[in-house]
Amino acid sequence: MNGTLLLRIATAIILLTHSVFGIFNNGINDFGNLYLNQIGFAPFGVFLAWSIKLSHIVAAILLLLNKYVKPAGFVTIFILIMGIVLVHFQEGWFVVGGGRNGVEYNFLLICVLLAIMYPNGLKLNSK
Repeated sequence: MNGTLLLRIATAIILLTHSVFGIFNNGINDFGNLYLNQIGFAPFGVFLAWSIKLSHIVAAILLLLNKYVKPAGFVTIFILIMGIVLVHFQEGWFVVGGGRNGVEYNFLLICVLLAIMYPNGLKLNSK
């Protein structure tokens, strides 16, 4: 069994649930219209919101299949960093407790994705 299997499954579940529920409760459209369009992405906010959520679904499937893990991870990490910059940073560190909607959740997902992408750590090319 691959050492990252549990992390890949857990991350895929998080990405799927975070995306799929937004499809059925109008959350994706609301995020596009009520947030992204308002901060300067109009008229592309809804398109961008759907692109983000669909990329999460594709990344989750690829993580489960253990295929194209690095490209899926890089795209997802980029989206998570942009989420930190545009949404979460202004709210502080904590998601709950010491604050609300902060960066800690995205930070943890980025670290987990890096661990999945580089299970043996980063190796510098030294000669």
